[in-house]
Amino acid sequence: MSIVRALARPLLAAPFVTTGIDAVLHPMNRAERARPLVDRLAPMAGLPADPDLAVRGTGALMAGAGLLLATGRAPRLAAMVLAAVALPSTYLDHPFWEQPDAQRRRDERTIFLRNLGLVGGALLAAVDTEGRPSLAWRGRRAVRRAERGTQKALSRAERGGERALARTEDALSRAERNTTRALARVAGSGS
Repeated sequence: MSIVRALARPLLAAPFVTTGIDAVLHPMNRAERARPLVDRLAPMAGLPADPDLAVRGTGALMAGAGLLLATGRAPRLAAMVLAAVALPSTYLDHPFWEQPDAQRRRDERTIFLRNLGLVGGALLAAVDTEGRPSLAWRGRRAVRRAERGTQKALSRAERGGERALARTEDALSRAERNTTRALARVAGSGS
């Protein structure tokens, strides 16, 4: 892992971890803001319609994924989870458009946009292959190699079959010539 990744991952993960821990320990305000969304989505997902539980669960997921990203364990998956969890969380936690006070609206908008930047960073971390090709690319490459190997094997077998056929034809024509000579000798000696 490069030095940049070793520094960037914990730096990117830190706000997610602290926000997640805070949500687990203090879900009250977030639970009230999440109630309409939880009431609407929980029955469809077959989950309990308890906003407090949803906020704590989301917080635990965020903190866990943040720790995974910070330590470099399954960083792409952890970053994708963080982006997926942080987007609705940002929407619910910082609704700047609902603030009547201009200063409060600016402050909330700044936090909202900063959190969107964190989501963008998490998305970049989710697609970071650390200089190695992606699994999809490696799979396509393996298929192409297998196809080329199969084509080579088929052409070798075809050439080998053609050579074997030519050798068999040569052997048959020699046998035919030898048989004709032998028959001519037998016919010549019998008269």
